[in-house]
This record gives sequence, structure tokens and C-alpha cells, in this order.
Amino acid sequence: MEINVLIVISLSLIILIPVAKPQGGLKTGFYSSTYPKAEATVRSAVETHFKNDPTVAAGLLRLHFHDCFVEGCDGSILIKGSSAEINALPNLGLRGFEVIDDAKAQLEALCPGVVSCADILALAARDSVDLSDGPNWAVPTGRRDGRVSLASKASNLPSPLESIDTQRSKFAAKGLNDQDLVTLVGAHTIGQTDCRFFRYRLYNFTTTGNSDPSLSQSALTQFQTMCPKNSDGTEQVALDKDSQLKFDENYFKNVRNGNGVLESDQRLWGDPTTRDIVKKYAGTIRGLLGFRFDYEFKKSMTKMSSIEVKTGTQGEIRKICSKIN
Repeated sequence: MEINVLIVISLSLIILIPVAKPQGGLKTGFYSSTYPKAEATVRSAVETHFKNDPTVAAGLLRLHFHDCFVEGCDGSILIKGSSAEINALPNLGLRGFEVIDDAKAQLEALCPGVVSCADILALAARDSVDLSDGPNWAVPTGRRDGRVSLASKASNLPSPLESIDTQRSKFAAKGLNDQDLVTLVGAHTIGQTDCRFFRYRLYNFTTTGNSDPSLSQSALTQFQTMCPKNSDGTEQVALDKDSQLKFDENYFKNVRNGNGVLESDQRLWGDPTTRDIVKKYAGTIRGLLGFRFDYEFKKSMTKMSSIEVKTGTQGEIRKICSKIN
């Protein structure tokens, strides 16, 4: 991979940061000649929805992740239909579609047939992180929209019930390594989940009525209060219990301290390789260690958003994101 060097000046320090060139035929500023305001239009749409509901940021980030792991980053998750990806079990509960539709409608009114839904989703994910006090980065664009969307192809999406080895294999199949796995899962620093998706850890972890021993006692007590044993399980719990709306390294501190909500989160601490990465991000102090997560997250997101992209004459530019032309 070719490497450029970006010079960042901060607090009177000059830091040389290697920046990987985007892969797959994408490039930053792809729309600079066809419609220079494309990224600003997407940003404006995301900001409008974020101001009304900051939790939509996590929804958009998850939407992009789920898109990229099936058929590549081609907007196939946005297509509606009885057999489409959107109806696969792992995709139930995805949200943020209205933000993409809003941005697309504005772009089609200003520059019809130019900006792809896949690019809108990639840009919206970046903007969501930035608006949540996370890092900002240049998103390589030029993706084309896919014409295939099948729920049957969603089996390669990582599941919170899977072992680290299984998740590792699924990430590796997409060109992502252990560093990327831990870093991208760190997106759980924002967002929430239903009690029904992890309540078994609290009351019946091994079908014998016990709790998950990897949970700290304080987390167990807190989660049992939030998720009563006999409720319908629809109560919402923040994936980062201390800073749900702020994109920071606190998620890794939760994992280190036995406070991970999902079983897959806490399993990061049980694997020697992923535990070492969690340790580096969690650290003992804020500042440089927090900056390291921000920096690594930008790199991993750029890699992920380049998975099996369609460019050039491949695919199409959808007029409506939920429908193939």
C-alpha cells in the first residue's frame, strides 16, 4: 500500500502521520467538479436530524457497517423488498434510513443522478462520528450503488453471540485485521441496545440460572435494575454506560472493568490479542491515548468503507435509495 505523510500541527508540536491512500478506485473530493456542495449537503441533512435526536448518529454508523459487510459498501442495505437485506435477522432494528432519504432528495433536486446512495451513507457515518465529538476525516468517494440486495447473503454479518475467533474470521474475509476489529467495535461508544439482546447474561447465562461471570458485580446489579427479569425486554440500555452520546475511549474502559453490555464486547477482554488492543485504548489517562483511538478509528473506517466497492461503470446511481432504478 502506498503511503503519504500528513503533517498535523497541534499545541506547537509537529506530528508526522502516515495516511494510507484510498483503495478500490475511490478518491477524496470525487464530486469536486460535478457538484462541489455534495458533502456539505449530506452534512446539513445529518446535522438537522442529529439536533432532533442525537442517538441517530449511532444508527447511521451501524447502517454503514451493515452495508459494507454484505455485497460491499454499495448501499444495498437501503433497498426495500420482501427478500432484501434489510429484512435479514441481523438487520432488524437498523435505523437512520430517513436521514439518507432526506439527503438524497436534496441532492437529486440540486444535481440529479450524480451522488450515489452508497457515498451518502459513508459520508453520513463520518459526519455522525464528528457530531458526537469524535474524529473527522476525509472520506474517499466515488462508490456506485449496487443492484443486488438479498437477505440470504447477510449471514456473514458479525453477531454479538459469536466467539472472537468467528468474528476474527468474518473481519479477515473483508480484509480487516484484529486491530480493525477492536477499533470498529469501539463504535459502541455511542448507541444503545434492547435488554432482550443481553438479558440472558444477567439471569440465565449457561441455562442454569446464573449470571455471566465476566460481568463485574456493579455492572450486574446496574443492568438487572435496568432490565427486570420478567419484563418484555424492550428497555433501552446504553452500550457505553457513562457517555452514551460522546464518541470517546470510555467504551474500552468499560470492557476492561467488566462492564461491557454485549457478550461480544466483553469477549474482547478474554482473547489475548484483542485484550492487548483494548488495554492500549483504555489506558490510564486521557489525552494521547484517547487520541490514539481517534486516529486508529479513522484508518479502520477508511478501510472498511472501501470493502468491495463498485466504481466506474459498475452498478448505478439510484434516483431513490430504496429502489433499484
